[in-house]
Amino acid sequence: MRIAILAHVRQRIAQPFAGGMEAHCWQLAAGLQERGHEVVLFASGDSDPRFTIDSVLAEHYERTFPWAEHRGSPPLIAHLDAGYEAACDRIADGGFDVLHNNSLHRFPLAQQRTAAVPTVTSLHVPPYDALHWFVAASPAARHRLTVTSQKQLRAWWPDGAPPEASVLHNGIDPRRWPFQPRGNGEAVWCGRVTPNKGPHFAAQAAMIAGVPLTFFGAIEDPGYWQAEVKPLLGPTIRYGGHLPAEALAREIGRASVFLFTPCWDEPFGLVAAEAMSCGLPVAAFDMGAAREVIGEAGVMAEPGDANGLGAAINQAMLIPRETARDRVLAHFTHDRWLDRCEALYREVSAGSGVSQHNPIHVDSTELVS
Repeated sequence: MRIAILAHVRQRIAQPFAGGMEAHCWQLAAGLQERGHEVVLFASGDSDPRFTIDSVLAEHYERTFPWAEHRGSPPLIAHLDAGYEAACDRIADGGFDVLHNNSLHRFPLAQQRTAAVPTVTSLHVPPYDALHWFVAASPAARHRLTVTSQKQLRAWWPDGAPPEASVLHNGIDPRRWPFQPRGNGEAVWCGRVTPNKGPHFAAQAAMIAGVPLTFFGAIEDPGYWQAEVKPLLGPTIRYGGHLPAEALAREIGRASVFLFTPCWDEPFGLVAAEAMSCGLPVAAFDMGAAREVIGEAGVMAEPGDANGLGAAINQAMLIPRETARDRVLAHFTHDRWLDRCEALYREVSAGSGVSQHNPIHVDSTELVS
């Protein structure tokens, strides 16, 4: 198939990944290419040159607009609208069999556009006002919508999802996150360093548990880092930098427990699945889809409770590493995810409505322990 992937453009689609959305989009493009599809990635022009890039913007917009403005200043909105309108026009004229829309922008959702190019839209965030109405109006015979967890499906459609919407769990390549049979007795945390990811809670909990901790990830909010996280660094709490995936997998694999501290309704939690693939059990705040992803491979604490998370760290370290790896192999592999993407592409390309035997609709209750 000839497939267009439309990315968000806040960050580059390149390593080291700024967050889960960038990793997801990169893995999607790479995986579809490996399966023999012709892929064009519509993203910022400074994204990974290993892909055929059609630039939505010349460079990712955080290079043009500082982080503090990303929530929607008028100049930024105009900048994004111009880039996405032109990109959507090129996709419509590009002879694509299907568009996989990861942009979180309203233009690709318009029914006149999905009628022209069969579209699968993956929603990676909870519902928010700027997009919610456009998503609600978008289901159509040639458009499917996916979310990353059952919790997120209920958030977007509390009164019941339309038949065109379904759960499509994220997947990772276990080869890129290899299993390590033993840990070093330490804890690890990775992700974007922002308040809604809660790394300061991870540091507090690790100190309570008496377990050394290393952070990895991009410092996205420098003010938060300076005020809340950096003061906690010391002999047992360190920052290891922002690493490419291969180096990050080695560092994570050495540890004995992964700390997952969402302070918002995290739609999935890709970093937790990556750590579990390396064999790490997880101590986590019970927020968003954390329980759905981690299941029997971790121990939950109440959100924002550093003492509870400290106790969860010591309990989680008793879980066999094979339990964490086996959960990923059973539910969250790259191949399983790509199989379902391809099934969606075939279905939406047929344009004949939702199949009664749609393999994409997943009962996620089996994942919750």
